[in-house]
Amino acid sequence: TLRTCYAYLNQTSRSFAAVIQALDGELRHAVCIFYLVLRALDTVEDDMTIPLEKKVPLLHDFHTFLYQPEWCFTESREKDRRVLEDFPTISVEFRNLGQEYQDVISDICHRMGVGMAEFLEKKVASMKEWDKYCHYVAGLVGIGLSRLFSASQLEDVEVGRDTELANSMGLFLQKTNIIRDYLEDQQQGRAFWPQEAWSQFASRLEDLAQPQHLSSALSCLNLLVTDALRHVPDVIAYLSRLRNQSVFNFCAIPQVMAIAT
Repeated sequence: TLRTCYAYLNQTSRSFAAVIQALDGELRHAVCIFYLVLRALDTVEDDMTIPLEKKVPLLHDFHTFLYQPEWCFTESREKDRRVLEDFPTISVEFRNLGQEYQDVISDICHRMGVGMAEFLEKKVASMKEWDKYCHYVAGLVGIGLSRLFSASQLEDVEVGRDTELANSMGLFLQKTNIIRDYLEDQQQGRAFWPQEAWSQFASRLEDLAQPQHLSSALSCLNLLVTDALRHVPDVIAYLSRLRNQSVFNFCAIPQVMAIAT
């Protein structure tokens, strides 16, 4: 039921649960389901115990599972595995959404799965690739949400059409998270800082965690933060277009928290 979906939302997201539940009308359910579908996809991507030859097809095909009522995945060891184990509860509520919402969620899920699979095979090398990776995992979320806002008619059609601004919303949040999570990612054997940036300051990314490399680490940090701040004018332009208070709060609160980070 939808009630179970909201329980999963509260279990898997500390930051987004409150703002999602404050959204108006049917948009709230659409965004809740969108979040859970992408959380399930992300759980597959993050699970280091799934071999590549299994993971790549899972990511590519994930959007098709939305229309397979029985599909679930019980082999994950990740903390959010409940959303995969009980995926039928989520997918049935997905199919209960209006077709205009289903189309957006399915399309974004497909494009994101393909993008995630692409970056499983390679590291983020150039700054351009950093933008591309962030587009896949976050810019597409911004684009999808914007299309949901427009579909609900709480926002103008233009909000969903301007993918450039929506992409920037996602990129700014994602880059802030990547910059902040450097140490945690290092400890878990993951690396999302672009090589083009860190290689100017260190021969290995992990060296930046060492106290003796503090000044190099700060220089690299400044470079990445400056790059992330490029997106702020787009973020302001995007927010200035919004008309619905609940949608504005939903979009603005995470952005303000990111700027404060």
